[in-house]
Amino acid sequence: MKFGVFDHLDRGAVGLTAHFENRLKLAEVYDRANFHAYHIAEHHGTPLGMASSPSVFLAAVAQRTKNLRFGPLVYTLSLTHPLRIIEEVCMLDQMSGGRLELGIGRGSSPYEMGYFGVNAQNSGKLYIESYDVVMMGLTSKRINFEGEYFKFDNVPVELECVQKPHPPIWYGMSSPAAVPWAAENNVNIVCNGPSAPIKAITDRYKEIWHAKFDAEKSVLPFMGLGRHLVVAKTSQEAYNIGKRAFACWYNSLQHLWRAHGNPMKSYPIPEDFAAATSAGIVITGTPDEVAEKLAREVEISGANYVLTRFAFGDLTYKESLTSLNLFIEEVMPQFQMDLSTV
Repeated sequence: MKFGVFDHLDRGAVGLTAHFENRLKLAEVYDRANFHAYHIAEHHGTPLGMASSPSVFLAAVAQRTKNLRFGPLVYTLSLTHPLRIIEEVCMLDQMSGGRLELGIGRGSSPYEMGYFGVNAQNSGKLYIESYDVVMMGLTSKRINFEGEYFKFDNVPVELECVQKPHPPIWYGMSSPAAVPWAAENNVNIVCNGPSAPIKAITDRYKEIWHAKFDAEKSVLPFMGLGRHLVVAKTSQEAYNIGKRAFACWYNSLQHLWRAHGNPMKSYPIPEDFAAATSAGIVITGTPDEVAEKLAREVEISGANYVLTRFAFGDLTYKESLTSLNLFIEEVMPQFQMDLSTV
């Protein structure tokens, strides 16, 4: 069983200089503890995400770690020119010795898109064209493409990735309807929300993937499950810390939506902390309690990769580090199993 980390880099209770440094210090811990990858979000104009230029922050991660893989989850392709994405991807993969994990997506906030002059209702075609151009640029030395939004005539690509044909691709998944494309293209997926609905996604993924690929020669891609985690010496301490930080994180999540008079009502993670913990989406407790709850979530969801969240809301660096160390020392050893062939 492999563990990764997902981080919004949402604004906390300290200044930005300390905020970035604290996250980099935590990345060093993830690296030493053999977490598989550190995934970060891209957001704009909102306290939900301070890594609005993911490549800038990830360049620092590349220099502060040795083995930890890392990447955006996701690059918002509808907001950045595909030639720029190609160049940044190649540079990060080279600077890290081939450790980049490439998350791609359309973007989830119409308000963030609007700040860039992008109409969210029409962003689907823009995203698809941008993705096609990016993949072309990562696998060839020339880009020839003609679409509705982009036209390239024999554009040279001077940079290249260490990983061939390109870094592993990641995609956020919320519905079984989107599974075929990901499974047929060997794309890793990440899901949020209750585990029971996610099981329909992972079952469908495995069905399609096994039908196309030789399971004896290929390794099943990651099917990730996102979970907020707080580990402490006592159940009550973990719950209290988590409740406080979760409220802060959720306020950041809803910030732009509420500012525009349109709060999200169908997000897969409920705002009520008790409901979120009851659903297993947020997991708090002692190491043994967290291990038991997490094992149950993995079994129900069918996931083979857990994206942990140890730093969120107004958690202090010390609180995150204490929780993380308890997880490393007392929870991770209980998951020494290989689910890659599940």
